Formats: sequence, C-alpha cells, structure tokens
Amino acid sequence: MVDDPTLRAWFFREIFPLEAALTRFIRRNWRNESDVADLRQEIYARIYAAARERLPLQPKPFLFTTARNHLINTAKRGQIVSFEHVADLESSPVAVDILTPERSLTARDELRLVQAGLERLPPRCREVVTLRKIEGLSTREVAARLNVGVDTVEQQMVHGMRALVDFMLGGSGRIRRPSKPRAAKAVQS
Repeated sequence: MVDDPTLRAWFFREIFPLEAALTRFIRRNWRNESDVADLRQEIYARIYAAARERLPLQPKPFLFTTARNHLINTAKRGQIVSFEHVADLESSPVAVDILTPERSLTARDELRLVQAGLERLPPRCREVVTLRKIEGLSTREVAARLNVGVDTVEQQMVHGMRALVDFMLGGSGRIRRPSKPRAAKAVQS
C-alpha cells in the first residue's frame, strides 16, 4: 500500500501533466462533450485508487488503458440502464461528504498554496492556466481569447502545471524548459 504523500506526489508528477492529452482522448472517443470533465474525474479516481495499492511502472499507458476501459464500461452501462434502476437510485440514500473544520482548514491552506504558485508563473502562462483550470475554458476557447495557437496553449499548460505541481510539492515552482543541445564551436587555428 502506497502512503498518501507518495501517492499524491506521484499523481501530480506523472498523471496530472497528461491532462490535456487525456481530455483530447476522451473528446475523440466520446459523443457528449458535456460528459468530458466528469469522465476525466472518474478516470482520475480509478487511477488514484489503483495506484494506492501499487504505483504502476508505466503511468502513461496505464492512464490511457484505464481511460479506454472506463469509456467502454460507461458506454455499455448507458445502453442497459432501465428506468426501474434509475428510480431505485433516486430513492436510495446518498452518502454525504461532510466538511469537517480540519478539512476546511486543509482546503484553505491548499488554496493559498495554489494561489502562491500561480503568482510565481510568468503572466502568459498564469493566464492560460487560470482560463483552463479555474474558468474551465477549452483549449480552443483559450487560444481564441488570447489570439494564440492551440499548440501554444497546450505548451503553456504543460509548463505551467509542472511548475505549479513542483511548487505545491515544496520545489521552486520555476518553469524548466528542456535544454537544447548547443552546436559545438568550430575550433579556429
């Protein structure tokens, strides 16, 4: 069993940066656009629960295999749900998630940490992350609003989310871009 801090760090380091790719995958394979966010959260919940037992060695294939299987199962369930079953679900008692004072304080602390991390991002990157994650705009909507390409929005999201996760896990929160190999200088005689 994986402890919570390790699991959380793994999730933010390995899975969360793949959100844009996962969202594209769901959109390509699901008819109803309004279900995309819920499906993504359900997939994240399955990934988190499975990783609690043991961290997968290959997170990306694990994520997309889980996503594919979840979409298939959801589609199958959608075809066979009867009206009686829906009525039974509506009358069943629903578990209530009670917000305790401790959870409220923890949530506030995490929100402050996210705000501090966002403030450390470069302006354009911060704007992209805010529009996508807080305002819930699609990648295309953000690109149109900022008058930039979709690829630019996706790149800014990847860099911004990695920096934000780094900051939340105690790092510097700086954007680290891959270094390009420099051409060797010609030796002059």
